[in-house]
Amino acid sequence: MLEQTGRGAAGHDAQEGKSVADEIGEVTPPISSHPRRRKAAPTIYDVARLADVNPSTVSRALSQPGRINVKTEQRILSAAKQLNYRLNPMARALPTGRTSTLALLVADITNPMFFNVVRGAERAAARRGYILVIVESQESGEREAEAAQRVLPSVDALVLVTSRLSAESVRELSERKPIVVLNRHVDAVASIVPDLEPGIDEALAHLRSFGHKSLAFLSGPATSWMSATRWRLLFEKAPEYGMSVVEIPTSSPTVDGGRQAQARVRAAGVSAVIAYNDLMAIGLLREAVGQGIRVPGDLSIVGFDDIFGSDFTSPPLTTVRTPLDVIGRLAVERALDLIDDVDDDNGADGAPPLTTELIVRGSTGPAGR
Repeated sequence: MLEQTGRGAAGHDAQEGKSVADEIGEVTPPISSHPRRRKAAPTIYDVARLADVNPSTVSRALSQPGRINVKTEQRILSAAKQLNYRLNPMARALPTGRTSTLALLVADITNPMFFNVVRGAERAAARRGYILVIVESQESGEREAEAAQRVLPSVDALVLVTSRLSAESVRELSERKPIVVLNRHVDAVASIVPDLEPGIDEALAHLRSFGHKSLAFLSGPATSWMSATRWRLLFEKAPEYGMSVVEIPTSSPTVDGGRQAQARVRAAGVSAVIAYNDLMAIGLLREAVGQGIRVPGDLSIVGFDDIFGSDFTSPPLTTVRTPLDVIGRLAVERALDLIDDVDDDNGADGAPPLTTELIVRGSTGPAGR
């Protein structure tokens, strides 16, 4: 009885002509107990079979170009391209001892100063087939040392940006792997340093043209080579422009550090300030304006680096521009030359000069009466 009812229902559906699924345009696919498998990625053995060579020859051709017959190498490359084969980086490291990886160790990843450095460095690394790893030390020499020790075995070279390590520690690292120091000079270690004098001369001349005679320098971290160098140049050059200059230590090279320095700037009685970096200058500017001090009417402020956003302040910040992207690029190029044992004397031929320059905006003006 039940069977007859079922057949009757089926017969009724057949008489109606279409099933419910047919009417709504849906067809249920057949269920398979064998789910479709993804096509396996090509292997080095597939390339070897297509190129009619041994797998070891494929490995040499792809990991060490120029080590085998040119025609054979071209045949292997053609086979690899045809199969869309990519050599595993770990496999590449076995015969060469290289990882195709560089580490860029920065003091503070939140500081926009590093944005352009990283961009220039990453593009240079990519052009040579390298991956760039970013590591932060949080403005701590101790953390920087720990990070360097941790990452060094996994990379082919290390670029230290505004390093807080001692010179001796940097030299010890350079005995283990190629090291390039950026924004600092260390004897016997490859260093990429911009020419600070043009920008500082322009800043002093600019302030003097507005009648400023007293100047303060908001210094950076006590362990910063760059801060010490900028202070030394200002101390030496300010008298040449008929200006006196004092150094004001700060709590940190940040916006908050600049804000906290405002009380000491006011106590110093100066009419103009040059800050170690733009973040400190921005913090000082905001705190001064918040206290009713006119910028630049009562106080002129100059930053350093020309970071992204330095022209967003009110008034826009006058600053000494550093070619950060070029510095990043040259640092990586130098590191890769060291890996390949190329003596390039800290930079490629034809590289643009690392010259600083003053960018005049609205935070500087005539000295207050």
